[in-house]
Amino acid sequence: MGSLPSPDLPKPWVSTPLIESAALSKAAGCRIFLKLENLQPAASFKSRGIGNLIRRALLTHPTPDLTHFYSSSGGNAGLACVTAAHTLGRPATVVVPMPTKPLMVAKIKNAGATDVIQTGASWAEADAYLREELLAKDKNGVYVPPFDHEDVWDGAATIVEELEEKPDAVVCSVGGGGLFCGLMMGLDKKEWGDVKVLTVETEGAESFHKSLAKGELVRLDEITSICTSLGARTVGKKTFEYGQRKNVRSVVLEDREAVMGCWRLADDERFLVEPACGVNVALCYDGRLEKVLPGLTAESKVVIVLCGGAAVTLELLMEWRDKFGLMERETTEDEEVPSTVARNGQC
Repeated sequence: MGSLPSPDLPKPWVSTPLIESAALSKAAGCRIFLKLENLQPAASFKSRGIGNLIRRALLTHPTPDLTHFYSSSGGNAGLACVTAAHTLGRPATVVVPMPTKPLMVAKIKNAGATDVIQTGASWAEADAYLREELLAKDKNGVYVPPFDHEDVWDGAATIVEELEEKPDAVVCSVGGGGLFCGLMMGLDKKEWGDVKVLTVETEGAESFHKSLAKGELVRLDEITSICTSLGARTVGKKTFEYGQRKNVRSVVLEDREAVMGCWRLADDERFLVEPACGVNVALCYDGRLEKVLPGLTAESKVVIVLCGGAAVTLELLMEWRDKFGLMERETTEDEEVPSTVARNGQC
């Protein structure tokens, strides 16, 4: 029998800065704050939720020194699982579907994965292999779900805990809904239930939006968006429940707008993120935010969760820009390019 680890087991995620972006504020016509989840150890907000699940598993497992973590994900969830497990000294295996890009496979391996197994045409097939062939044969194996688990939501809720002042609105992207559920839980804990929450998806990955429109959980036949990090064909039940609240609004943008958001963010703030994150930033430009949140003033405070994502490189960003016909932004001598104002934990 192994011994339980100390309750002071380190947290495999970090508190992130909150910065006020002068460039995005100018574009949006209100005060825009960025919660920099792209600075997490695994380059995305997934470090919080999945890190929290893994840490709690070690605190409660009867043989924590024998645990082996298993994740079925070809993206940020798998990377977060390996990063957190490696930080806490435990092995982790990830099963990824065949279409997973070599970039992500390499990043998961480099993060310290015990093994990365590539099988199946989809996440569902990779997940079935993990459960039937790996977990079923390892009595100390712990399954790490990508989004649909209370420990994952509790971890994501720490984002709100780090906000010192109440914002007028929070913006987040939705894939399976782990981040969204966490934010809603965090707002409830602070009794900030009247804060408006904008959930953003892209066309071809809008399972949440379609579920809300139909009044029941909808399962997409396939994901056609380039935002593969939003590629949950159906959202979790808790996500759907939270979506019924009056302070929640669902927004769907095109892939082209998501890439534009990535490009403008890199240009204005020097951050490189996936389109699944850039789609949030896209709301700040060309009057989009004002259309979905009428009544905003110059002093309104909007927090955008910059969820990050590891599946991006400068080369990929340029490929996406060319694919969607986005021109390089030109700055005239008379155009003022504002700088970011850092306000850690304050909005």
